[in-house]
Amino acid sequence: MAGTDKTKNQVLGPAPIAVLVSPQLGENIGTAARAMANFGLHELRLVDPRDGWPNEKALTSSSGANWIIENATVQATLPEALKDVTYVYATTARPRGMIKEVVTPEQAGHDMRARVARGEKVAILFGRERTGLSNDEISMADVIVTAPVNPAFASINIAQAVLLMGYEWYKGLAETLGQQTPELPALEGPGLQTPDTRPATKEELFGFFDHLERELDITGFFKTDDKKPGMLRNIRNLFGRAELTEQEVRSLRGIVSSLTRMHERRKELREKEQNEG
Repeated sequence: MAGTDKTKNQVLGPAPIAVLVSPQLGENIGTAARAMANFGLHELRLVDPRDGWPNEKALTSSSGANWIIENATVQATLPEALKDVTYVYATTARPRGMIKEVVTPEQAGHDMRARVARGEKVAILFGRERTGLSNDEISMADVIVTAPVNPAFASINIAQAVLLMGYEWYKGLAETLGQQTPELPALEGPGLQTPDTRPATKEELFGFFDHLERELDITGFFKTDDKKPGMLRNIRNLFGRAELTEQEVRSLRGIVSSLTRMHERRKELREKEQNEG
């Protein structure tokens, strides 16, 4: 499966438990498991799944997150699923009219990382496809998690909810970005990527500026001497913002040299034609 290295241990370490309460479709369980795998969640508990368990559709919909589906456990009631858990987050979009703290997924992510680091076992509750969690189920949680969504269109499906919570959990732990392949490691972080080259040194950049200035002087680009300093500053600022690599500087110097040679050949041809005429 693209984006999955099956040679690696997919369990990355202690993580929150995902609890799906009365899920209806095996496909939704499978896509939720795939979302879990994306962000290092590996323990799945199912409370009274409508179509029973195991479910072949859940396995085929997991897109390679087989270990999560195969190790999932089933409990008849929510209290059974939470009996060994120390702290519970309930996801919901609807206001519930109960005295309970509400946090965003990002705040929940920070809190989960701190609690898991202390050795606590935490769980995230996700409700039914149609109706979500009941008030009684939410009352068993310690905190409500509600995302900043469009209030006129707030419903998200189970896999989306798991993906959102998984992302907020994992983003503070991740050491790399994206996929690792046999050819290339995962990205070390955001920012300029310079494979097979490096950022240009100031000496290389200044050398390019001198080269470009010489050729522009020859072609008469600078119309007047009083405007030349300002025009040169603009050119330097333009290329400075580009954060050029060493390879790019060499390419630019090659472009300038090529244009210069073309200009010289045309000049020689014109002079030759004039002399022959």
